[in-house]
Amino acid sequence: MIKSLRLGDLCITGLTEIESFSIPVGTLFPDLNHNLLEKLEPIAPRIMSEGLVHLTIRSWLLNKSGTNILIDSCVGAQKNRPNHSTWHKRSGSKWLRALSEKGLRPEDIDIVMCTHLHADHVGWNTKLENGYWVPTFPNAQYLCGRTEYEYWANAGEKSDEHGAFADSVLPIVENGKMKFVEDSDEIANGLSIEISPGHTPGHFCLNAEAGAIFCGDIIHSPLQLNFPNISSAFCEDPVLASTTRIKLLSKIAETSQFLIPAHFRDPGWTKIRKTELGYEKI
Repeated sequence: MIKSLRLGDLCITGLTEIESFSIPVGTLFPDLNHNLLEKLEPIAPRIMSEGLVHLTIRSWLLNKSGTNILIDSCVGAQKNRPNHSTWHKRSGSKWLRALSEKGLRPEDIDIVMCTHLHADHVGWNTKLENGYWVPTFPNAQYLCGRTEYEYWANAGEKSDEHGAFADSVLPIVENGKMKFVEDSDEIANGLSIEISPGHTPGHFCLNAEAGAIFCGDIIHSPLQLNFPNISSAFCEDPVLASTTRIKLLSKIAETSQFLIPAHFRDPGWTKIRKTELGYEKI
């Protein structure tokens, strides 16, 4: 059973592609002092065990007054990702099944929002058809930050690190389906863009007036609630990412809004409160 969160006329559902994607804590958070971990209450095994941090890779499906919006599109099917065995040449059956369980086909998606352009957030943007990468969601308007796109378009070899720009972003642009958005743009009534750089230069989150912030990779793991100044190894600018994360957590902790990152374990959403050292889930 796929869980959903309802906030007024906004229905939020996680479409999981990889339930547990595990990374050594020292690899994910190279600046984390391991002695500090010992001072925490016992860490739930589903968050970290045997030195591995466990993340989930998912999309967020929103239904807002009949409009179907997809936030990020995971790893995708048949993508060539040899550096990540769990991402490489996936069949895609689990993600498609999750979508169909909500009574939807790819043709039913109206908007695809890319918080940023890393490989585990854009994979389902395209599918392989007769040897070409074509838009998976033929009736959708794809959205991406202009700063984000321009950064990766001019990143040279770095943009080919996982191949995602070539197989999951450029085909969308070439098909005329990508719209570039700016800070404060509203993508639907009550849903607005907020630029949140650091993890990538043009990363953005989506603010829902109904009471949630979809924050992509501003925060990867609940461990960063305890240590909000610690950024992941995948952040382009770790210092700026830390500043953005602390600002976001401070803002949400003073409200009743839900924090909805990309990679928290199920259900994936949480409310938080301030503690002496950092923040904690409620």
